Amino acid sequence: MSGRLLRLVCTAATAGALLAPLPAAAAPDPGGTRLTTDAPSPADAGTDGPTAPGPEGESAAAPGNRSVAALLTDLQELYRKAEQATETYNATAERLKRGRAEVARLDGELARARLTLRDSKGAAGRLARQQYQGSSGLSPYLRLLLAHDPQQALDQGHVIGQVARERAETLGRVSGDAKKAAELARKARKALDDQVALADRQEKDREGVQRGLRDVEALLAALTPGRLTALAEFERRGVDREQRKLVTSGALSTVRRPSGQGDRAIDYALRQLGKDYEWGAEGPETYDCSGLTSKAWEHAGVPIPRTSEEQWARLRHIPLTELRPGDLVVYFPEATHVALYLGEGKVVQAPRTGEQVMISPMAIHPILGAVRPDPAA
Repeated sequence: MSGRLLRLVCTAATAGALLAPLPAAAAPDPGGTRLTTDAPSPADAGTDGPTAPGPEGESAAAPGNRSVAALLTDLQELYRKAEQATETYNATAERLKRGRAEVARLDGELARARLTLRDSKGAAGRLARQQYQGSSGLSPYLRLLLAHDPQQALDQGHVIGQVARERAETLGRVSGDAKKAAELARKARKALDDQVALADRQEKDREGVQRGLRDVEALLAALTPGRLTALAEFERRGVDREQRKLVTSGALSTVRRPSGQGDRAIDYALRQLGKDYEWGAEGPETYDCSGLTSKAWEHAGVPIPRTSEEQWARLRHIPLTELRPGDLVVYFPEATHVALYLGEGKVVQAPRTGEQVMISPMAIHPILGAVRPDPAA
């Protein structure tokens, strides 16, 4: 978060309110699998009059002349895009981390394969020298006919045959070791090329996040402290309204208890309260949303995917009626935000740039669904 954006938010706080988490505008269905979005009511919109649509559907009105509802919609969209870019960055960073580990593994295996190949070549060379030095130029059949002791010749022939078999086996090992070393070298080069490509991709993803945050800053910078306060209050009322809908819908259970691992994940997450949000961070001093949830469950002994999209894609889905503390609540159709459920309709989350890890109403954003990291518990 830039210094200017931080000063703007601090000004809003002094005026009476900080920007609250994004409103949920969601009503759960009985199965708890998807939520539908409702538009803010006109009474809450705080409109300052109609605004004329500009190019590409954007309003032509300056931010200071637009309604609070319109400003909040714009701010929500900007934050959402920034968070989506953050999760894309996180996914690339995770792939890059795995790629670096694979390069290191292949390099180590290639070094061992080359040592084995060198030893095999040395053994083959020794056998070749021994054969050359022990050769009489006569075939084994003639050596048997000319021998004073045919039995001794037969024994020598057996030894010679054994040596020949060992030589063939050694040459086979040389060939196999050479092929293995060549294949490992090819894989190592490919892994290194992939790593370079991922590093380039990560840099582009980083630029995408920073661009999104600059857009947020530009919007907030155009608002007066009074408008920021009104925006925060309108946002808070929207969250409160959607939280009441969620709680009174009967979609949430109030009797389920966390598993032992879920309890440890909750304990870890609560000990991070007050730490700053930082995009791409996974502790121990700063977190983004999925960095907090993944580290909490890692601390509980259950490794889960790093990003919110992967957490939604790979963990077991559960309806909201079966939600228990420790489960993860995933938000937005693209699964770009995630929080840890505490019970009683509350979650602990790392919200967004400029804020800290906090306890929030569950209805902070439109709910996509919930997943359980420890289904066997």
